[in-house]
Amino acid sequence: MFLAWIGAVAIGLSLGLLGSGGSILTVPVLIYFVGQSEKVAIAGSLGIVGGIALAGALLYARRRLVDWRSVLFFGLPGMAGTYAGAWLAKFVSGSFQLVLFAVVMLLAAGLMFRTPARFQNDHGERHIWKLGFDGLIVGIVTGFVGVGGGFLIVPALVVLGGLPMHLAVGTSLMIIALKSASGFVKYLGVLSELGLTIDWSVIGLFLLLGILGTFVGRAIGARVPQTALKRAFALFLIPVAAFILWENLPQVL
Repeated sequence: MFLAWIGAVAIGLSLGLLGSGGSILTVPVLIYFVGQSEKVAIAGSLGIVGGIALAGALLYARRRLVDWRSVLFFGLPGMAGTYAGAWLAKFVSGSFQLVLFAVVMLLAAGLMFRTPARFQNDHGERHIWKLGFDGLIVGIVTGFVGVGGGFLIVPALVVLGGLPMHLAVGTSLMIIALKSASGFVKYLGVLSELGLTIDWSVIGLFLLLGILGTFVGRAIGARVPQTALKRAFALFLIPVAAFILWENLPQVL
C-alpha cells in the first residue's frame, strides 16, 4: 500500500506542476498498486482527480484566474459528454477501456512534446461553437476512460477560447472538476448495475495526499521550466502506455 500512497502524492504533484496529467497516473496506480478492477479504478479516478482539481480551481478562482464564460461554454457540454461516456462504458470490457486509455496516454505524451508557441492564439479570437464541441468530445473521453483531459483542455482554451496560459490553467481545473463530478455520479449507477462498489476510504486517502501533493507541486513548478517538466512527464507516459497495451491488447483482439 506504500506504493499507492506514493502514487497519490505523484498525482497531486502532476496537477500542481503541470495543471494536468493527474488522471493519467490515477488509473494505473489504482489498478496496479491498489489492486482495483478496471471499471472501479476508472470511476475512482474521476472522483479523485475531480476533487483535487476542485481544490486547485478554488485557489485560482480566489485570485480571479478562472474565466467563467469558458467554463460555461466548454464545461457544460463537457459534463454532458462525460455523463454519456460513463454510460457507454457499461457496454464494453474493462480491457477495451484500458487499451483506449493507453492510446490517450500516447496522445497526451505527443501533445506535451509540443512547444507552447503552438498553443498560442495571436488574434485572441473566440470560437465558441468549436469550444463547445471540443468540450463535448473531451467529456466523452473523460467518462469513457477516466481521464480529466487537462492536456486537451488547456490548448483548446488558448487556441479556441483566446485565453492566456495562466488563465487557461485555472479555468481548466474548474472544468475538470465539473466534468469529473458528472462522470463520477453516472459511474456510481453503472457500478451498481455491475455489482461493483467504490472503496471510499481509498478515495478519501488519495484526495488528502493528492491535494497536499498539489501544493508541493505548485511550489516546485514556480522554480522549474514548464517545458522541461512536460517533456520529462511525456517520456514517463510512453513506457507506461506500452505496458498497458501489452497487457490488455491481446484480450481485446
